[in-house]
Amino acid sequence: MFIADKYDVIIIGAGHAGIEAALASARLGCKTLLTTLSLENLAMMPCNPSIGGPAKGHLVREIDALGGQMGIAADETCIQFRTLNTGKGFAVQALRAQADKKIYQAVMKNFCENVDELDLKQLLIEKILVEKNKIVGVTAETGETFLADAVILASGTYLSGRIIIGESIFDGGPNGQRAAIKLSDSLKNLGVKLMRFKTGTPARVDARTLDFDKMEIQRGDNPPQNFSFMTKTPVKNLVNCYLTYTNERTHEILRKNLHRAPMANGIIEGIGPRYCPSIESKIIRFPDKERHQLFLEPEGLNTQEYYVQGMSTSMPMDVQIEFLHTIPGLERAKIMRAGYAIEYDCIDPLQLKPTLEFKNIAGFFSAGQSNGTSGYEEAAAQGLIAGINAAAFVKKFEPLILKRSEGYIGVLIDDLVTKGTNEPYRMMTSRAEYRLLLRQDNADLRLTPYAIKIGLASLERGELFEKKRTEIELATRRLNEIKLTPSNEVNQKLLGLGIGEVHNTMPLAELLRRQNVTYEKLRAAFDLPEISSEAAAQVEISIFYEGYIKKQSELAEKLDRLENKIIPDGVDYNALKNLRVEAREKLSEIRPRSIGQASRISGVSPADVSVLLVWLETI
Repeated sequence: MFIADKYDVIIIGAGHAGIEAALASARLGCKTLLTTLSLENLAMMPCNPSIGGPAKGHLVREIDALGGQMGIAADETCIQFRTLNTGKGFAVQALRAQADKKIYQAVMKNFCENVDELDLKQLLIEKILVEKNKIVGVTAETGETFLADAVILASGTYLSGRIIIGESIFDGGPNGQRAAIKLSDSLKNLGVKLMRFKTGTPARVDARTLDFDKMEIQRGDNPPQNFSFMTKTPVKNLVNCYLTYTNERTHEILRKNLHRAPMANGIIEGIGPRYCPSIESKIIRFPDKERHQLFLEPEGLNTQEYYVQGMSTSMPMDVQIEFLHTIPGLERAKIMRAGYAIEYDCIDPLQLKPTLEFKNIAGFFSAGQSNGTSGYEEAAAQGLIAGINAAAFVKKFEPLILKRSEGYIGVLIDDLVTKGTNEPYRMMTSRAEYRLLLRQDNADLRLTPYAIKIGLASLERGELFEKKRTEIELATRRLNEIKLTPSNEVNQKLLGLGIGEVHNTMPLAELLRRQNVTYEKLRAAFDLPEISSEAAAQVEISIFYEGYIKKQSELAEKLDRLENKIIPDGVDYNALKNLRVEAREKLSEIRPRSIGQASRISGVSPADVSVLLVWLETI
């Protein structure tokens, strides 16, 4: 055995999960190795050329608040910014941005190459080395062995990857990359339970062959928002996207060729994403729908490639070309890259602790699509937590476990390790029961204190955070101190501001509960402190929704009592005879960290939770 080097933490895979894990680990002082099949493909976006969206935008803001890199890189490299769901409440509003794929990769690679304690190597890892149920290192196909105290699996969709385009099938990863075949075998030999999932991507088409006049233009916001709380230079919209639709002729071609669809003829065995189905799946699932939306999204500023969002497919190439040409604006479209499906191995996340460490292998962590999730944002969020907790494992400090009431990241990880998933998991706002507390606008107020405590927040981030928090507290206190008493002078002042009269004595804060009343409108007239627009927005939202926020906070506090009831390690659930058989089986398999986590396990009833609570009181 040739031992090439020794590291504190090794990360397998340099996608969105791997990069966040590596940066976190290295910034926390661990000697870190980030391995990848190709150094040219760090942070590659093999699917959408976009970051954010409903719930995903929340994740990006939370990653940023915790000291991660995705939001900063997105602000630096994205070319169109749009806030979605602006007609709805603040809880579900979310930022989505079109990225320049190549520039995003280059920027992320530059970040990684300039962090102390972080090495990058182009390696195909083939074997995980474990002794006495503890990680000791990895072996690459070059014959090199790298020792480590902790290893993070962030292999994305490369584990035994298989590309499918109609009848054409070959081993490979996204965008023509190699697959990691032997690594799957190594995991199986370690007793790791694997699942087989599938995802897909649409064709990329040549902009020179598109007729944009036949499509609906989709412009960015004016002015646009940014992802990172650290971004000071205003982001810019540099491109437009376009909207078009399928039609009956498109659907007729697809129906006629369904017998050739790999998902229908048995070629594809993996389970695909429910919330991002292929176009052929849409035809089957929604037979009465007359048309489906397609968005034409540029892949970058220096390429003619456009991504046909909404048209993921693994149909044979002749079918792809035929149905593409039935779509308004795409009648002469030339395909630059074919749409394809990819099958891959991933782990059953029920094998993981809430720290993302394997329960049965000390020092072995997993993050990203290798945990059965979909999406860059979900991957990056897990990578950041895995990187923090791998460093915690090595440095022997307290791991970071976010509660469901603290962040979408907490919801994401708790869902995975408590409920598992039988399909590629996608984060959605509907999964968060405390979503009014978990808005994208307040991610820093919720999570930056953790970044400061852990050591991932820069000095500048810490100072900006404290300044904003102080501004919010000062302004809120002043709004509640100033009392408005009905008088001709007061009402004339309010009418002059375009605000209705008051008829009862009230704190000035009450005016912010009215529609179209802003902090800035009140500031000059009532001697309020001058604060940043971001702080003012927080003051307005917290006062306007104060009653609803208070109710959710009280519920979260009530349920958090169960989260704080920690279950000791090594409990023999079979010895607790008052538990139902199914509960004993599920609890023994998942081994929940707390009573709160136990209560969310499918098959564990409220009566079983009561038994656990009574038992806890006796030990």
